[in-house]
Amino acid sequence: MNFNPEVESKKIERFINELIEKHGYRGAVIGVSGGIDSAVVLALLVNAVGKAKIKAFILPERDSSRQSIEDAKLVCQHFGVEYRVESITKALSGLGTYKLFPPALFIPEKLKIVYAKNRWNRYDDPYAMDLQNSGDELFLKGIAYYRSKHRIRMCKLYFEAEKLNYCVVGTTNKTELKLGLYVKWGDDSVDIEPIKHLYKTQVFELARYLNVPEKIIKKPPTPDLVPGLTDEEAFGMTYQEIDSILMGLEKEHDLLEKNINDEKYKRIMRLIELAKYREIKSLGIEDAKDER
Repeated sequence: MNFNPEVESKKIERFINELIEKHGYRGAVIGVSGGIDSAVVLALLVNAVGKAKIKAFILPERDSSRQSIEDAKLVCQHFGVEYRVESITKALSGLGTYKLFPPALFIPEKLKIVYAKNRWNRYDDPYAMDLQNSGDELFLKGIAYYRSKHRIRMCKLYFEAEKLNYCVVGTTNKTELKLGLYVKWGDDSVDIEPIKHLYKTQVFELARYLNVPEKIIKKPPTPDLVPGLTDEEAFGMTYQEIDSILMGLEKEHDLLEKNINDEKYKRIMRLIELAKYREIKSLGIEDAKDER
């Protein structure tokens, strides 16, 4: 699939400007995570509306990696955008999130990662379980635990945006949307999604064109499900493999004739169906009716 980063960048920047003008927003609020998606969107915002109209927030909590916080600062500084670092730990504590799992304040981060990954790997297909909201009591507690963090962050971003009549800008890409790598009423709840039409591999191309720091480009994307777990580990394949299948499906190619691993093709199809079902399920809320 042909992709021209320069043309795409201009198109997205025009889209951002037109939408902000259409709805009368005065600027944009974005959460910066230290990952490549928020870095790309921040760069696009700078080109579209200018640094003065952007409010960037870094919202760590008790379990956040110190490196991710530093990476988020690096991105904001690189593009010359003022930012605020505000912990959401107290909000999560008040919600009861941390009661689900005890603190591990004095345990080295490497040991935390080993423990968390071992817990993840005890299940046959934990990512599919996550999409289905299924699993044992421990797994379900883990789902509630990590999703609450995304939702609190989104509440904070809207709180800040609405004080200024700014729009909240999302950072979800097409690969994530197709495979369900987002939190309902969390990072999917925004006013603008500038890169939702781009596959992850295209986001990487755009990042290079937009001069995103090399450190961020080389950093393995993480789903914020389990400490130390990467997106590709959760999916069980690389983004190159995933996007080649998704692009092929979009163009209705015969994928199996293109020597794409059959098992990986089946897995992608399963994740797509589970993600679709979760979306339909979330929209299928019914009111109780008085049938007397």
